[in-house]
Amino acid sequence: MGSLFRSEDMCLAQLFLQAGSAYDCISDVNCFQRKFVNEIKRCEEMERILGFLLREIKKADLPLPDRDVNPVAPLPKHIMATMEQLQRLEAELSEVTRNKEKLQKNLRELTEYTHMLHVTKNFAQRGSEQDPPQAQYEEFPFLERDAALDYTGMQRMGAKLGFISGLIQRPKIEAFERMMWRVCKGYTILSYSEIDEYLEDPDTGEPTKSVVFLISYWGELIGQKVKKICDCYHCHLYPYPSSREERTDVVEGLGTRIQDLNTVLLRTDDYLRQVLKKASESVYTWYIEVKKMKAIYYVLNLCSLDVTNKCLISEVWCPVGDLGAVRQALEEGSRKSGATLPSFVNRIPSNDTPPTLIKTNKFTSGFQNIVDAYGVGTYREVNPAPFTIITFPFLFAVMFGDLGHGLIMAVFAFWMVLYENNRKLKNTRNEIWNTFFEGRYIILLMGLFSIYTGLIYNDCFSKSLNLFGSGWSVKAMFDAGVWKGSDIAANRFLILDPNITGVFKGPYPLGIDPIWNLANNRLTFLNSYKMKMSVILGIVHMNGVVLGDLNVCCHFRKKSNLYLVFLPELLFMWCLFGYLVFMVVYKWLAFSAAESKTAPSILIHFINMFLMQSSGNQLLYPGQIGVQGFLLVIALLSVPVLLLGKPLYLYWLHNGSQRLGMYRGYERVRRGSEEELSLMHAQDMEEGSGHSDPSTSREHQKEQINFGDEFLHQGIHTIEYCLGCVSNTASYLRLWALSLAHAQLSEVLWRMVMHLGLRVDTSLGVLFLVPVFGLFAVLTVSILLVMEGLSAFLHALRLHWVEFQNKFYSGNGIKFSPFSFALLASSFDHDDI
Repeated sequence: MGSLFRSEDMCLAQLFLQAGSAYDCISDVNCFQRKFVNEIKRCEEMERILGFLLREIKKADLPLPDRDVNPVAPLPKHIMATMEQLQRLEAELSEVTRNKEKLQKNLRELTEYTHMLHVTKNFAQRGSEQDPPQAQYEEFPFLERDAALDYTGMQRMGAKLGFISGLIQRPKIEAFERMMWRVCKGYTILSYSEIDEYLEDPDTGEPTKSVVFLISYWGELIGQKVKKICDCYHCHLYPYPSSREERTDVVEGLGTRIQDLNTVLLRTDDYLRQVLKKASESVYTWYIEVKKMKAIYYVLNLCSLDVTNKCLISEVWCPVGDLGAVRQALEEGSRKSGATLPSFVNRIPSNDTPPTLIKTNKFTSGFQNIVDAYGVGTYREVNPAPFTIITFPFLFAVMFGDLGHGLIMAVFAFWMVLYENNRKLKNTRNEIWNTFFEGRYIILLMGLFSIYTGLIYNDCFSKSLNLFGSGWSVKAMFDAGVWKGSDIAANRFLILDPNITGVFKGPYPLGIDPIWNLANNRLTFLNSYKMKMSVILGIVHMNGVVLGDLNVCCHFRKKSNLYLVFLPELLFMWCLFGYLVFMVVYKWLAFSAAESKTAPSILIHFINMFLMQSSGNQLLYPGQIGVQGFLLVIALLSVPVLLLGKPLYLYWLHNGSQRLGMYRGYERVRRGSEEELSLMHAQDMEEGSGHSDPSTSREHQKEQINFGDEFLHQGIHTIEYCLGCVSNTASYLRLWALSLAHAQLSEVLWRMVMHLGLRVDTSLGVLFLVPVFGLFAVLTVSILLVMEGLSAFLHALRLHWVEFQNKFYSGNGIKFSPFSFALLASSFDHDDI
């Protein structure tokens, strides 16, 4: 937990990996040279084969493996064995799949042929049972005169009558008929009938309606045109039997072949499912192993080769505390690979700014993500996350204060915490649910703090809880003779006077007295209370500026910032806005109920403080005018110090260093020996100060320091800070506004929904209350918990980013992303197969 306040101490290290043991070393270390391009291609080929296997497993409707295993990266000598096994499995599955597709195609064609024979048989029967119709075509006038003329007779006269039969999709039949009539000009007779059953479409695989047609045509030229039209409309053509006996033989043969094909297909499916089921048992392990192999070779490709091409060299950032673990991992990798020369790591100096690493756990990661969304902290900069753990849910609860709503939110978050290891809850495709689940600890704390603020507000679903008994007494007003029975009948509202003995017994033990829920001036009282509370909380929260200045002064040892930046900022805020908090608290403590009518206005006195005048009103305390004048002068004098102090000091320091020999921020009048300088330089490198030597440091400082730029930067900072103190203090009034809005929405929902159900006093009232309560629950969750909760969350986020972190947190760092197998996908996505 100690490292959460500041990022880890980082160093630049150089890895020397022997070519033979590099793979094993990387596989043990959890943190473009093109030597391993072929290995990466091999991994990609195995990924392709695994994708093919997963598609086939899904197509066979087999359950994919659902187990949480984490196999280690395989040794290099085992990679080829895995590759050969996957290739054999792919070849076998491909051959079986091709054969199955051919058998299915043959079965589909035979089924269509069978349907065509049955339907065209009906055509022939209808033609033999009916008399010849009137002549429709002038090309066959003899058909009118000789109704008994058959096909044999037409052949004797030299006529060539042909038949073409097949199947066509139902939506195409009308266009097909029109095209046939226009092209063949009546030299054809088209008969068709729709099949009752659905047949599988060979292109899409979906069941479709088909139509069987029989075309009688005259002449070979017409027959060629008919065939071309059939090809254009993608018709499935089948031979038409010339006699009844041939038709019977063909139908019997088709039935036998269809039965044999069904048997072969059934056995093929059984064999294919056995192969896929056996493959599915290992496909998850193969998937993780290939991912790890590819990641290792990708990292090795980023390394450079030495002149002997036997050693890989790379420069990495590493936490100082983990150098021992890295050395141990390299030794283990060398031992595992059997290398004669060990791999090792050396720490090297660097002038570059290291990346930022802040170690978190499942509880603190959500709050750290809130901070990182604003910006990753600069290296060794103070981290706002530990303070955000408390302040973020507390400010949320100030705006969301309700005991009932907070309890529902806390119970929901506690349920997610209890089942946080459930894989079904963690691995989902719903982004909204994943957001809630990742922030379960944030929601839990927001719910718990909302319960606390709900007790302070004494608000539970817009109703007060009388747990300890009210501190106000109505009986004392009658005992004192102030109220009479006629006053209650004549007046709708009566005023309780706390100055009368016995009316006000003392404050409520916890939170606001429940009698205020019945008062007519309840909203006025709560507005005054919550507005002052918001100002006090905001000014206390803005004192986060202390973190940044103490970080610069104490950790980075820039003592000039203590006197020229930190103290002026602190004095400006405390002399003005800290004094405002003092006046609020002092007025609460110094004036009793009897003196409340003559108590001075804090707002008037605060305005008069800036105008440096007295309005003649009653003072809060003796000597108030002198104290306010002194504080105002201190605040005004801190502005020029904040504006000019740091630029003038840097200008003097920069010019003085040329004459006095400045080094590392303090004066060196007498230069030491070369040996002493080298020792100090080595100490700088160990401390990460980034100085090379004194002369280089001074030259670098001379190039970087520009008085105009520093003055401009400090001027912008001064204006932003001074105006920000005013605007940010007003911004914290959103705590009061959203708390008021949440309470009023809750009260409106109770009166318009739940109150109506409770007013029904008949025997049906209980039955009527059930749907009313259901509606009340749905509206409470959707409006007050989800919508109002999201609104309060966003406002709390803004208060932390703009009003709190903006005072001290730069967020200009680079996040440290070490090589780790944990970043790889632990399971394959079913939708991406």
